[in-house]
Amino acid sequence: MYLLFDIGGTKTRMAYSEDGESFGEPVKFETLPDFDAAMTKIKEEAETLLQGRPVEAIAGGAGGPMNREQTKMARFTNIPTWNNHPFEETLSEMFGNVPVHFNNDAAIVALGETHYGAARGYDIVAYLTISTGVGGARVVDGMIDRSAIGYEPGWHIIDFDQTACEVCHSGNAEHMVSGTATAVRYGKKAYEVHEPEAWEELAKWLAVVVNNTICFWSPDVVVLGGSMIVGDPAIPVDRTAEHVKEMLNVYPEISDIKQATLGDFGGLHGALAYAKQMKQA
Repeated sequence: MYLLFDIGGTKTRMAYSEDGESFGEPVKFETLPDFDAAMTKIKEEAETLLQGRPVEAIAGGAGGPMNREQTKMARFTNIPTWNNHPFEETLSEMFGNVPVHFNNDAAIVALGETHYGAARGYDIVAYLTISTGVGGARVVDGMIDRSAIGYEPGWHIIDFDQTACEVCHSGNAEHMVSGTATAVRYGKKAYEVHEPEAWEELAKWLAVVVNNTICFWSPDVVVLGGSMIVGDPAIPVDRTAEHVKEMLNVYPEISDIKQATLGDFGGLHGALAYAKQMKQA
């Protein structure tokens, strides 16, 4: 019924939903930097996954901002060689000109957490992924909220004069709390940083990001995901929430702050929800 995908900068995940309500065992493979080679690999893996079963529609997420028409990647930061290639058209043609629905990967994960994960039951959801980079999206009444081009919360400025971190490339959120920024700051991979004070410092900076997100989007809940949140070691969500409580005093109460629960397959859950919504649209 639905072919689901989640294309990241290093790995691609795919799954098939036969009933439109759940999906089978996913496959995971390397995301190739050459666009044509990557499309060929996707087709090969999908054919093995499908085993001759029909595809009614294709849905999923990919990293970075898209063009306004949501047909191609405009700034796939991790794989810039994909930019401006006809992603939607190519994928559709490979599977018999079926509809293809894709969105920013963080927005798709946000949809997954809303329908199947930590944000179930909430009307207005803010999702932030803290991983190699920082991304996120706003979901309202179970659907990705409207925007002109997309959401990029990782690029809002939290240290405008760059005095808080001399080695950080800029003062935006991504360059302060992401795994990449942590490696630059401490001179080793984030998972190799075991000093508690380092993670407490990251919790304080993430609290600034969450504070601003609540002020900008006024959500019922903020869900935090990504390797910097669910990995080991990780930025402690409880400490982040405590810092938010200390700094956010414009509202009589603050939004709930939760850790994401869907792990590696949040994007596939979101793709399933997206496919169902697009069918009903």
